[in-house]
Amino acid sequence: MVRRERFHLAAKPLASIVSVGLSKFGRREGVYARELFAEAALESFHRLEDFDPGKQIRAAFIGQMSESYERQSHTAPMAANWAGLLPVAATRVEDACASSGAALRCGIMAIKSGLYDIVLVGGMEKMTNLPTPEVTGILATASDFPFEQWNGMTFPGVFALMATSHMHEYGTTEEQMAMVAVKNHKHGALNPKAHMQKEITLDEAIKSRVVSWPLKIYDCSLITDGASVAILAKPKLAKKLSKNYVHIIGTGQAQDTFLMHERESLTTVKAAKLASQEAYKMADLRPKDVNVAEVHDCFTIAEIIAYEDLGFCRPGLGGKFIESGAPALDGSLPINTSGGLKSKGHPVGATGTAQIAELYLQLTGQADRRQVKDAEIGLAHNLGGSGATAVVHILRSG
Repeated sequence: MVRRERFHLAAKPLASIVSVGLSKFGRREGVYARELFAEAALESFHRLEDFDPGKQIRAAFIGQMSESYERQSHTAPMAANWAGLLPVAATRVEDACASSGAALRCGIMAIKSGLYDIVLVGGMEKMTNLPTPEVTGILATASDFPFEQWNGMTFPGVFALMATSHMHEYGTTEEQMAMVAVKNHKHGALNPKAHMQKEITLDEAIKSRVVSWPLKIYDCSLITDGASVAILAKPKLAKKLSKNYVHIIGTGQAQDTFLMHERESLTTVKAAKLASQEAYKMADLRPKDVNVAEVHDCFTIAEIIAYEDLGFCRPGLGGKFIESGAPALDGSLPINTSGGLKSKGHPVGATGTAQIAELYLQLTGQADRRQVKDAEIGLAHNLGGSGATAVVHILRSG
């Protein structure tokens, strides 16, 4: 009881999430990103009673990384139009894979400033209509051109460097990275919206094809189509709009040097540490207070490093943390109950608010077979590129 009172009397909400929506993630043939966004938006509208989105939503902030997948720019008003939000002010936000995490920050600031009472935030990406080499090249544009892209560096290569550095410095193993994949596939098998609803064995993960050693095919997130949406409101309006709402009580964003070779260390993402510290301070919470988390597992080593950067374990002990079973669904701190980017999929512009959608379901008791018992505090950790951008949000049940 003391714990509950502390959470509910601590930080004042910045904004409240009254509804979320998620398209089915996967290889979505024959549809455009705007259609996926409309699918997610309509689901969010249908969760609310007596809600007129065209009249009550006053602004939309939509994350999308690249115009290259569909040869289409100026996408925010297009997506908002397809979601029935004319003439709502719609703005695109781009921060690579953290695009919709940053869009959520824009929505929070719009609510907190008093400019708007209700806004929509979300993200989308349609990636599978191009062959994998082209997708890899588009994703690589989120890294530096003259020093990294020009020299053939892709993101599997970047995170392989981080993995080998972590292995060298702390003794992290390929088996520990494979355990992350096994866990997230087990969670994703319980998620009807996930791209790959399939459990895998540790042996399958370890023996899968090498992409960039030590990372293998099961260490890498999926190229995916999808969209996600969250509706934010002033906290005082939350009860009027929905019986199921959660409060955003902490937000943080930071950047690190864009260039990998200029970073202090390859075994940590400094921006994530700084963003989480900002969010924890704002929420008046500590890492041990978190009940459930969605972290940016674009590669399995990224999840292991996230454990450390977010304070869930000490530096260098991320491998031991996954070995302990703590981040499993039945563990002491379930992480990536959605399946994460690894199993749910990674339509890059949609990932940040897709994490928020999962936490909303968890904190309102609607996560079905993957429900975490008595979850009150959730944390979302969203990276852009190799960690030049990091966004962290902390949510509390209503």
